[in-house]
Amino acid sequence: MNDSLVIARRNLIRMSRIPEMVIFGLIQPIMFVVLFTYVFGGSMSIGGSTDPDVYKNFLMAGIFAQTVTFATAGAGAGIADDMHKGLIDRFRSLPMARGAVLTGRTMADLVQTALTLLVLAVVALLVGWRPGYAEPTNFGKVMAGFGLLLLLGYAFTWIGALIGLSVRTPEAATSGGLIWLFPVTFISNAFVDSSQMVSWLQPIAEWNPFSATVQACRTLFGDPGVSPSDAWPMAHPIWASIIYSIVIIAIFRTLAVRKYRQAAG
Repeated sequence: MNDSLVIARRNLIRMSRIPEMVIFGLIQPIMFVVLFTYVFGGSMSIGGSTDPDVYKNFLMAGIFAQTVTFATAGAGAGIADDMHKGLIDRFRSLPMARGAVLTGRTMADLVQTALTLLVLAVVALLVGWRPGYAEPTNFGKVMAGFGLLLLLGYAFTWIGALIGLSVRTPEAATSGGLIWLFPVTFISNAFVDSSQMVSWLQPIAEWNPFSATVQACRTLFGDPGVSPSDAWPMAHPIWASIIYSIVIIAIFRTLAVRKYRQAAG
């Protein structure tokens, strides 16, 4: 743990010295919030209503979830960059735990994701998102929703870490980190009600780990558009979100650390 914290501190210092990394990471989700809210706000039907305010409050949980998962590409690119520059070989020569390099990196990315999520929540409030819009909620539930988002983001950074260790250049890591994210985030309930999808696509969206977290956040935030469904992840979204995230961390951390040992061997 001490080794991981040292590496995390190193990465946080690096981020502070390259502020454009943080700034560019903020611009994209803010653009998604503004564009989706004002471009699609009056054309989407949520619960039979095309009221822009309803869609605005429906949308935010999906945008939050998309933001934390898209941080995966940055995590993969950063690790690939360290590999490309030979920094991983220098870490290997130090008396430290092998898994600490990856754990520290993902912890630093989690801090950056939390800061991004904080700024995004402020922007969402400015454009009209209101927790408790459809169902009563409280501060604890809202914080629990953000906790689930950060857990999902942390789980996905381990996928990014594995991708970063499996490619040769940071550019390839960025591309590889985004290709699979688009179907995961768009074949979900993030931007449209999954009940309105074609019959063969709906089960895929409902069993998508991403959809479980979005559904859980809408439930905790009191947002509209919580889709009734017989699929277990949609019927028990909070538990499904936690289980999915823990399973992803367990699987991909094991694979990433094993890949790190092979790549640095």
